[in-house]
Amino acid sequence: MRLFYFVISFFMINLSYSQGLEMQSYKFGDGLRFVGESGQSVRLTGYAQPMAELKQTEGYDESSSRYRMRRLRLRIDGQTKDPRFKYRLQVDLSGVSEIGETNEDPLMDAYIDYAPNNSFSVKFGQRTTYADNRELWMSSNSLQLVERSRLTSAFASIREFGVFVTGRIKSGRGSFLRPYLVLSNGDGKNVMDNDRGGLKLGGRIDYLPFGLFTNIGQFRQIDVMREQVPKLVVGIHYSHNSGMSSRRGRYSGRILYLNNNDEESLPDYSKYGLDFLFKYRGFSALGEFVKSSAIVPDDITQRVRNDGSISTTFLVNDIQNIDAYVKGRMMLGEAYNFQLGYLFKNNFSIDGRYTHLIADENSFLNNATFYNRPNYYTLGVTKLSRRNYGFKIQASVTYVDGSLGINHDNDLSTDVVFDDELLFRLITTISF
Repeated sequence: MRLFYFVISFFMINLSYSQGLEMQSYKFGDGLRFVGESGQSVRLTGYAQPMAELKQTEGYDESSSRYRMRRLRLRIDGQTKDPRFKYRLQVDLSGVSEIGETNEDPLMDAYIDYAPNNSFSVKFGQRTTYADNRELWMSSNSLQLVERSRLTSAFASIREFGVFVTGRIKSGRGSFLRPYLVLSNGDGKNVMDNDRGGLKLGGRIDYLPFGLFTNIGQFRQIDVMREQVPKLVVGIHYSHNSGMSSRRGRYSGRILYLNNNDEESLPDYSKYGLDFLFKYRGFSALGEFVKSSAIVPDDITQRVRNDGSISTTFLVNDIQNIDAYVKGRMMLGEAYNFQLGYLFKNNFSIDGRYTHLIADENSFLNNATFYNRPNYYTLGVTKLSRRNYGFKIQASVTYVDGSLGINHDNDLSTDVVFDDELLFRLITTISF
């Protein structure tokens, strides 16, 4: 929290003391833009997303529901007098994380961007990582459906602190290559205390055979610009986390192991994937594949319980098996996600999605309370007010395959049931 208040204070002071800064424009959905006499500028944007969700399980008479502020974002984008230097600060005041967890620290993005030319930039600070699936680093207020896919929630590390290098290379006949390189802490966002394990190295390379998308359409899902010629981006990504202390590298210090010398000994976590995005005249299609794996050190002999006590038991099916136990607490396996939709000229969009998860033999994806659901089928409808996402309302229904067994009571002593689930969601996005 101290870092959050420091960053807020820094940018507010910077805004107050910028010489000659005046409001240049305001457009609904695009925010407020201020410019200064020396070329500096500040853009203030934000949006709110109230959401309702209803879950119904086959064989159960009762249904569950919840109503919440899904996101409440405020973002400042600035450019200094030197146009090569930019910065961003983004906070979320809803108290809920990107995957719906409560008690979340509000700081989302805080980084400085140095771009010596139009083809190369270096960002330092905290932001969404490029070494993850494509859907992850598309803005939350531009999603095609109410929520991101289960592939993203299962495998993505979301935000990290580090160095992010991006490039744009024209490769002939109107095509482009976009390389990305990431060196981060590997422990997710807002790591204020001890940084566990080593660093995470990752990268991505995108190929755009038909040129760049219109108006940053590569980073949004619905084809609001109605591309007049086909646009396609195909990419591959890879990351390796040296010594991870959580299920997928999203939090630091959640899962710890020790050797005989009481020194931390943590598993390595690797992930790679393929994805694409296609848009043409209102039609859009997104496809993703992700595969993860882990290497468990041979010297692990102890584990740290949630209460801080130490245990030497690593029981899997009543057998001591350190390798299987450690992997059973990590997100290991593979997943496929495919979604497509069409935006009509009256700004109604009809969208569908299929997500398939395949858990490794030893993986937290087999957990019957939170996962153990191999197939997700989603149908959604969206009404946009205009092309810039100023206002939209979305509804979706998701059919969840429970054939592998689901624990509905969040109680490990309760037998699993083999009933399917239906999720109904409604969300409204209001931007300024």
